[in-house]
Amino acid sequence: MLAVAMRVFVAGATGALGAPLVRTLVAAGHEVVGLTRSAAKTDFLRALGARAAVADALDAAALRAAVVETKPQAVVHALTALPPRGPLRVSDLEPTNRVRIQGTANLIAATVEAGARRLVAESVALVYGDTGEATATEASAIGAPHRALKAGIDAIRSLEDQVLAASRAGRLEGIVLRFGLFYGPGVASTEFMIRLLRRRMFPLFGGGRAVASWIHVADAATATLAALERGRPGEIYNVVDDEPTTLRDYATDLARVLGAPRPLSVPAWVARLLGPLGGTLATARLRVSNEKAKRDLGWTPAYPTHRDGLPTLVGRS
Repeated sequence: MLAVAMRVFVAGATGALGAPLVRTLVAAGHEVVGLTRSAAKTDFLRALGARAAVADALDAAALRAAVVETKPQAVVHALTALPPRGPLRVSDLEPTNRVRIQGTANLIAATVEAGARRLVAESVALVYGDTGEATATEASAIGAPHRALKAGIDAIRSLEDQVLAASRAGRLEGIVLRFGLFYGPGVASTEFMIRLLRRRMFPLFGGGRAVASWIHVADAATATLAALERGRPGEIYNVVDDEPTTLRDYATDLARVLGAPRPLSVPAWVARLLGPLGGTLATARLRVSNEKAKRDLGWTPAYPTHRDGLPTLVGRS
């Protein structure tokens, strides 16, 4: 797809990815319509330079009307329904699971009816499971999820399967982006972590040995723009920064940038007291490669490591 001005419908336009993506699209000269469930957020979208549409993605008729009326050339699926602090319990994932399954079906149907050709969907690199010392690429097998994460991973797989199946069938040009863990200004889970670090209440379970691949939301937005303009239909791209890091290093570096106390280490078994989700994430290792996205999309993260991106959080919370 040529990098020409498009009308882009962003579903989930006020979320962690949606808001910086709207800014990025507008700055690149694209016309943007942002979807929100809340009429109270329409002024926020207009301030970003977008038109606002109000509908619940689980209401197929309302969503179809919103998309069809817009007549977009491309659609971005950035729909989630996570709690502001991020998911702390398995039950916290249930609303997003519904959105990823039924909301995806509704959005694909609306996209096709509206005549839009391209749909770029937000997925999550967590589908790879615990990669151990290996680094996952798009060709890597999907890991068997811990039972605590099975419903959430099944929902992510449903989202991906629906988008890619629609692409194979020629109904649209579907592209899936598997993002690392989001951080950056305006990310609710980051703001929550900052508040805990300032009070020395953020625990490093098992010394923080869990490993994650992160992505600054500004880089997530530019990767999404690159996929809209240059991505190949039917492809999956990992969108992470260049360096997986332990939670210990990430949290310690964030505390240093903020001038906050160093986080405290607590035994790993304490995480299990918080439930199966916390116990699983406390020791998981997720190492993911971004080479395909950099090569095929011509994308390079502005913040190649968390150390480069964390200074953007100075003055937050």
